[in-house]
Amino acid sequence: MTAPLVSVLMTAYNRERYIASSIESVLAQTLGDFELLIVDDCSTDATLTIARTCERRDSRVRVVANERNLGDYANRNRAAELARGALLKYHDSDDLMYRHCLAAMAPPMVAYPEAALGLSSGKYWPGGPCPMLLTPRMAYQREFLGSSMFNAGPSGAIFRADAFRALGGFPTAGPASDYLFWLRACARMPVLLLPADTFWYREHAGQEIQRPDAARRYAETVRDTWAALADAACPLTPEEREQARRNVLWTQLKALRRDLGAGQCSLARARLAAGPTAGEWLRYLRRPRRDKWAGTPLDAQGEYVLPRDLPVLEGDTRA
Repeated sequence: MTAPLVSVLMTAYNRERYIASSIESVLAQTLGDFELLIVDDCSTDATLTIARTCERRDSRVRVVANERNLGDYANRNRAAELARGALLKYHDSDDLMYRHCLAAMAPPMVAYPEAALGLSSGKYWPGGPCPMLLTPRMAYQREFLGSSMFNAGPSGAIFRADAFRALGGFPTAGPASDYLFWLRACARMPVLLLPADTFWYREHAGQEIQRPDAARRYAETVRDTWAALADAACPLTPEEREQARRNVLWTQLKALRRDLGAGQCSLARARLAAGPTAGEWLRYLRRPRRDKWAGTPLDAQGEYVLPRDLPVLEGDTRA
């Protein structure tokens, strides 16, 4: 069997209300060179039954049922292990993928083979036309000195399968595992910024991010951010690292004010306990300085780098 270009990876746990429409949104893609791999994490409702029904109806669907519950990010890594495609595209079992999603994300990854992953978001990327190929330094400049970019979830990304596996997949550290992955991956490998608005992100009470401990886990990522800026792999210059630390602490100060204003004292304590130290607060707490054009690729004349011609891939049914 010929391997597909893209493996769409759908991990699922108790999503009987949403998974049928989520599957249909994938099968309606204008780019048809994909498989849809659904990995059920021991659902106790009708999720697996619905997925099996779709598998019988469409040969592009492949369903795997875990023998034990792995949890959110461990199950994402399990799906990546089972994928056959050269590209990995996560799609959550409660979201809807717009028909142009794969056609907007896969051709740029083919045109830019040096990119390990591509990121899309719900709004445009400032600084120039997409796709934009960023070096690790540009990615860190954009995140810490510019308008930020590490706020995409797994569904806002597409990965080169061999690069994702070489990086060890997602850490299994709760809801903020995607952010921790961007910190590590973008410091080491080029990333491609892709056009925005490729899927609908559904919000509901059953999401991982709505768990009671999710806010605390995100608050504690400042520890990992601070460590990433001190790591030898950090691609910023020493001067840029200093400014990045100032910007991070200013953001932390605003978050602490928000926590206290909302009466969330325990969250504020967790944020402070995660670091930095009191001495570092005194050293680095300064007004931020960000440039929305930071991390923008420019040519020798200082002009925006225009995107490469994108290939028309097999199975693209757009007129």
